[in-house]
Amino acid sequence: MYVKPGCPWCDQARDGLRAEGLDWEERDATSRSDWREELFTHSPSGKVPTIVAPDGVTIGWLGGG
Repeated sequence: MYVKPGCPWCDQARDGLRAEGLDWEERDATSRSDWREELFTHSPSGKVPTIVAPDGVTIGWLGGG
């Protein structure tokens, strides 16, 4: 999951994934240029959270982000 600091939708996504018992890797798109570039390949607008899963990509969380 690509995130940015202070993102309330990212916090909600964490809570939701945790409630579903899912594990995930988190990548702060502001901390590394390669992660930022990866984010933009999945979400051209750079919207976070962006969740990349085996079954597809989810951009945003419950309509926000």
